[in-house]
Amino acid sequence: MSDASAYLPSVLGLLELRGTEAGLHSVRFLPAADPDCGSVPATVPAQVAGCLRESYRQLQAYFGRELREFSVATHVTAGTDFQRQVWAALPAVGYGTTASYLELARQLGNPGAVRAVGAANGHNPLAIIWPCHRIIGAGGQLTGYAGGLARKKWLLELERPHVQTSLF
Repeated sequence: MSDASAYLPSVLGLLELRGTEAGLHSVRFLPAADPDCGSVPATVPAQVAGCLRESYRQLQAYFGRELREFSVATHVTAGTDFQRQVWAALPAVGYGTTASYLELARQLGNPGAVRAVGAANGHNPLAIIWPCHRIIGAGGQLTGYAGGLARKKWLLELERPHVQTSLF
């Protein structure tokens, strides 16, 4: 299975989607100065993995407020066991809902792992798809986001008409 890429222009900047026929394994924000940001098509090339076409479509629907839950095939092999546990728990924090790092650590049965949960979120390979932007500080403050706090705030605002606090 060969690795393929697709690029999605969004209001938050260019997103790079990477995957194989086995599934999506990376969604990341490309910095504006990234040489890969040159001229990219506004559609997914026909020859890319099917998961990329579906991921592209679902992300467009999410940004258009037409989709609240992602159902793309994923195939992430990176990360430690703990990171994978954190990432697996993220989709349970549904659209329009936030949870604190502490609540997520407690949900994982490890309330002392608040910083480790934050570090795992910082290495989340599937930005937006695995919604680490919905994890906030215990006092409701926005803390940390690999894509930058402005993007985290924007994503939460996108979901704001539906925002509820504390999932767990």
